[in-house]
Amino acid sequence: MTGLATTRLSSRGQVVIPEEIRKALGLQAGVRFLVLRDRDVVILKRIDAPSPREALALASKVRRQARLAGVRPADVRKAVQDVRRRG
Repeated sequence: MTGLATTRLSSRGQVVIPEEIRKALGLQAGVRFLVLRDRDVVILKRIDAPSPREALALASKVRRQARLAGVRPADVRKAVQDVRRRG
C-alpha cells in the first residue's frame, strides 16, 4: 500500500488529507467523497461526475431497460407529477 500517512480528527469533525496524498490523487478543494464505515475502518471514496459519454451511455441503457419493462413516457411523466405534488 502506498501513500501511508497519519492525521487527526479536529474538534469540528474534520480530517486533513495529507498534501502528499492529495497531490498524488489530484484532489482539489471542493471534491466530494462518499464515506463508508466498516467496524473501525473509515473509507473515503472520491465521487466523480460521469463524463458526457458515460452519461449518454447510461441514459441509453436506462431507456432500453424501461422499454423492455413496458414503461411508457406517459408513465414517467405521471410518476414525476406525483412526486412533485408530494413536495
